[in-house]
Amino acid sequence: MSLHITGDDAADQLLTEDPLALLIGMLLDQQIAMESAFAGPLKISQRIGSIDAASIAGYEPQAFVEQFKKTPAVHRFPGSMARRVQLLCTAITEEWNGDAAAIWSRPASGSDSPPDGATVLKRLKALPGFGEQKAKIFLALIGKQYGYEGAGWREASTPYGEEGSFRSVADIVSAESLTKVREHKRAMKAAAKTEKG
Repeated sequence: MSLHITGDDAADQLLTEDPLALLIGMLLDQQIAMESAFAGPLKISQRIGSIDAASIAGYEPQAFVEQFKKTPAVHRFPGSMARRVQLLCTAITEEWNGDAAAIWSRPASGSDSPPDGATVLKRLKALPGFGEQKAKIFLALIGKQYGYEGAGWREASTPYGEEGSFRSVADIVSAESLTKVREHKRAMKAAAKTEKG
């Protein structure tokens, strides 16, 4: 299993190997290009020395914002997004013992099997910065590319879990699929503008 989202081998390797990096990349994926968002965790790691939930949560907030502002910036809105990353990492530290992968691997209470798609979606939506759509896209991403096999994940992540679709980052496995996802997003934006018009 190897992710190919950013076009940068080092950034993609970090996303592949570190579930927290992948979660942070998803959090950053708004109002900037997908590749830039998902390259963000590598920039954070290089600047503060690690991608560790407790370290990020405990980082002095203004100093963390300054790390976001360094060129190239982690995000075009460094202040608000640095704060969101810290809130996310605080939640991961306090609720999941610093283990981001536990969100989709820790069994529900009283069960031995992996949590089902609906449970994981609920857990994701409880995280700071993760609304319904972002949670569904992330669920589709871990189901399609990250080895998560919980029952009903495709249904819980509808429409992003659909097989053969090119709707989101969950469907990016190559430069060609990235182009298809971009085309889909452009078409959706155009349709939305037409409806408003």
